[in-house]
Amino acid sequence: MSAEISPYVFIYLKSFFLGIIQGFTEFLPISSTAHLKVFPHLFGWSDPGVSFSASLQLGSAFAIIYYFREEISVIINSFFSISTHLSVFDDDNKRLANYIILANIPIFLVGFLIKSFWPDYSDSNFRSLFFIAFISIFMALLLAASEIYGRKNKLFSDINLQDIILLGISQSLAIFPGVSRSGITLTSALFSGVERKTAARLSFLIGIPAISISGFVEFFTILRTSSVIDILPIIIGIISSFFSSIFAIDLFLKFVAKNNTFAFVYYRLAFGALILSTL
Repeated sequence: MSAEISPYVFIYLKSFFLGIIQGFTEFLPISSTAHLKVFPHLFGWSDPGVSFSASLQLGSAFAIIYYFREEISVIINSFFSISTHLSVFDDDNKRLANYIILANIPIFLVGFLIKSFWPDYSDSNFRSLFFIAFISIFMALLLAASEIYGRKNKLFSDINLQDIILLGISQSLAIFPGVSRSGITLTSALFSGVERKTAARLSFLIGIPAISISGFVEFFTILRTSSVIDILPIIIGIISSFFSSIFAIDLFLKFVAKNNTFAFVYYRLAFGALILSTL
């Protein structure tokens, strides 16, 4: 197909497709990074690379901010009113504002350490297809365990600081492809006894800083060293990622309101097995 059309058109179409994959998989517990690594492999395309994949997260970041725009506005207003009150945990919005900050400290710390002391991380075995397959299968089993053993009776008002610390530490593991940021935070929340829809909502909101900053850093890194022609495919991918992210967020919140997550357990097991079968 690529030989029959303009190389530029093919690049634009590929970026559009990868943007859809990024957006659709970012908010499902199946790992967007893994899919952006595996799908090009299955189609015989070159690896888009860490910077390109992370840049597409901007579309997902814009999508979740847009989807939760009213709630985010209330959270921001509550955050800036904290200094005028003695307690920073005296209502749900103030608690959520602080929980978002606390839960993102571990992933920013891990990201900084990797950037500073592991410059060749993007070429390490942790981004290999075998590692992604292994992690996909392991995370599927972990999600299944959280469904079986998690009490799932906590509402947001019942969530405590210990739950958030565990969630933040769990989110930091999403640095590694195949883990799934939404998947590991959802699993952590379910293990802590949080009911599914609250766990999914919390996972999405807590992910905003990590997704946004990662996307902006990588996008502007590429922007400084690339021409307009090189940037256009990324912009196309970001746009398609935005719309597919909106769809995925809405779909998943409606799904977990009525169903357990075993469908994603089975998918991740099959996905891991498919990767292993291609090696």
